[in-house]
Amino acid sequence: MKLSFYIGAALTALFLALAALSFVWTPYDIQSLDIPNKLQRPNVSYLLGTDQFGRDILSMIMMGARTSIAVALLAVGIGIAVGVPLGLLAAARRGTWLDEVIMRGNDLVFAFPSLVIAILITAVYGASATNAIIAIGIFNIPVFARLSRGAALPLWERDFILAARVAGKGPARISAEHILPNITNLMIVQGTIQFSLGILAEAALSYIGLGAQPPTASWGRMLADAQTLTAIAPHTALIPGCTIIAMVLGLNLLGDGLRDWLDPRLRVDRA
Repeated sequence: MKLSFYIGAALTALFLALAALSFVWTPYDIQSLDIPNKLQRPNVSYLLGTDQFGRDILSMIMMGARTSIAVALLAVGIGIAVGVPLGLLAAARRGTWLDEVIMRGNDLVFAFPSLVIAILITAVYGASATNAIIAIGIFNIPVFARLSRGAALPLWERDFILAARVAGKGPARISAEHILPNITNLMIVQGTIQFSLGILAEAALSYIGLGAQPPTASWGRMLADAQTLTAIAPHTALIPGCTIIAMVLGLNLLGDGLRDWLDPRLRVDRA
């Protein structure tokens, strides 16, 4: 297996571990302000320095990992839970009005990026992490619907599907028992990619104030708070920025490795 897969897996595992650890321990309480120690550069007491309020940046990164991962994971879950059944239904009813309605509905959602959807939702219900999850999740639905439909269509022409039909199985049962297991690997790889995009989307929404709200930590809002401090305390922007890059890079490398491993056409000889 490629070295890039192990690098991606290690980076992803690191941030997952930091997020899990933040539930039970962080070096400092991020809700406690320590103004005398504000804007300190990385040192023995504060390994990644402090922000303009004297809060420990390492603790903020750990708590922010929990927020970003939770938002992205739930948003991808929404996309899979709704998009995959829609895609399988469209494939099973290909060429019918139902297929056309589902795919045109996907085109309509694609016309509105997650940022626009988030603005619409927050204009009505207010800015929050929950609304960010809904916005990113809605955008993920057509991604998985299109992918699952495209992957399922060729399978409906295979001999084993014909045999299932002869055995008296209906479209719903065939989709659940024969089509879905054969496209699961593809959904896993795409889920990893959408997870990384969800991390970016959450950071972007928090950066403009539409994501997680204080006192909840967020990498995007850390960047927003540090944008006026880059001249005097560049670490306040560099650290969360590099954290986002590392997390997204790790997930993309992991996704590429999973694609090579799970797809027989791309799998290399491990012997």
